[in-house]
Amino acid sequence: MLSISVTFGLIAEQLYWAHRNRRLTKEPTVKIQQINSSARVAASNSSRLADAIVERLRAAQPHAVVAVRDLARTPHPELDEATLGALFTPVEQRTPEQAARVALDDALIAEIESADVIVLGVPMYNFGVPAQLKNWIDAISRARVTFRYTENGAEGLLKGKKVYVALTRGGIYRNTPADTQVPYLRSVFAFLGMTDVQFVYAEGIALGPDAEHKALASAHAQIEDAIPA
Repeated sequence: MLSISVTFGLIAEQLYWAHRNRRLTKEPTVKIQQINSSARVAASNSSRLADAIVERLRAAQPHAVVAVRDLARTPHPELDEATLGALFTPVEQRTPEQAARVALDDALIAEIESADVIVLGVPMYNFGVPAQLKNWIDAISRARVTFRYTENGAEGLLKGKKVYVALTRGGIYRNTPADTQVPYLRSVFAFLGMTDVQFVYAEGIALGPDAEHKALASAHAQIEDAIPA
């Protein structure tokens, strides 16, 4: 009969190797951060397309973890003078109000830093992005945290991430001078280190029911092409 100490030793060894094998064979968890920027809480085509992108990603990677931030449900405050004052005040000298304001931006930065994939739903408002999205961009763009300046110029620190952007427009603007969204978003993401950006277009939504149907069908086809099952 084995002694108690030997028996416990064998059990401990078995548990160690079982844990090690699980750790080695476990698929890495992909973290997806979804950002809905439409002013509509419900009935938003851009948010629905963002949902469709996430569903497609999860079908391909069932272990993916998804976090959703809806900027209509939880609007982020704008970058105003008080916020700038808080950001430029040393941490140890901030008032409780300043610390609380910076903490709101810190939460968004933490989300984007931990994400492997970012999915955005972006409608076109007056040829630009929604104000809600601009506030989000201002919040995550912080010197020495998500980008830095070097002797060779700016360097983005949010590297190695895949970005999908679902764009919805009432008219047709793709590849025209009126499309200010795509150049702006490409520039912002590249500045922050995110250069792998895929755009999905749903255009002509306001041109009638048939045009809307075709626009959304085209967008879903683009999603299927962009994300293999």
